[in-house]
Amino acid sequence: MLARTGDEVEVVECERAWRPAGTGMYLPGNAARALRAFGLEAQVASRAVAIAHQRFYDHHGRLLCEVDVAELWAAVGPCLAVHRAELHALLREAAGEVPIRIGLAVERVAQRDGAVSVGFGDGTSGTYDLVVGADGIHSAVRRLAFEPTAVPRPVGQIGWRFLAPRPREVTTWSVMLGRRTAFLTIPIDGDCVYCYCDVVSPPDLDTPEQVGPERLGDLFSEFADPAATLLGETDCLQRIPAIPEAIAAFEARRRPRTDWVRAQTHRRDHTRYLPPTIRDNVLRFLGRRIFHANYRPLLNQP
Repeated sequence: MLARTGDEVEVVECERAWRPAGTGMYLPGNAARALRAFGLEAQVASRAVAIAHQRFYDHHGRLLCEVDVAELWAAVGPCLAVHRAELHALLREAAGEVPIRIGLAVERVAQRDGAVSVGFGDGTSGTYDLVVGADGIHSAVRRLAFEPTAVPRPVGQIGWRFLAPRPREVTTWSVMLGRRTAFLTIPIDGDCVYCYCDVVSPPDLDTPEQVGPERLGDLFSEFADPAATLLGETDCLQRIPAIPEAIAAFEARRRPRTDWVRAQTHRRDHTRYLPPTIRDNVLRFLGRRIFHANYRPLLNQP
């Protein structure tokens, strides 16, 4: 978008080659609306699975609630599920003539007199009006630009993502809810399903890397199919003249929305972690109403 408005843009990638990394992504209607602004909605939709319903089950596989998300987002855009690598490839293609420097680490970030100086691993450097760090949870840009103590803090929830052969019964977004556990499945093409599962961290578990296939199976041992079978498959910005004012304006515009999304996530987690008997009845009788309320502000805002 910045390049399309006449700004000079440079992308720096620390990986030495583009790899088909990642698992799947679920893109609700507002994400499709954003892709439409870039002229990419049709291309993404052609490589994605359209999601018409979201279904909520207990861990035995009994349906608690079903939401017609095609109807919910009808005025905004389709809900799509796509392989992350497919979306990444389309975004790279859309970048066009934007220069992309591969295999280059950021080693120094310093701001002075309204400009940002960046030093790279090959000994070169550059000066920019704006630097955006999009390098993940262990961001080098964040570490270099802010205090070393500005690191992510554990919140007590641990999740795993993986791809597996798609069982025939997995036809739409579906989540199974256990006791402080959840197992989500989303078809991303005819042969593949994207799986996400999480737990409230047990006392002896700090990171997902500590869990092998056997332990993961133990954590979800009471779950019915398709979770049981799938676990068995695993080996386990527009320009404003002054950049600081532009960033402040962007933050002011986005912060209420992101705070709202975080609050909704915490509220949904609170519902998920209610005692199963209470949670299941809440979803059976109020699930659709809660789901619609969760997304109401996103249905009208661009």
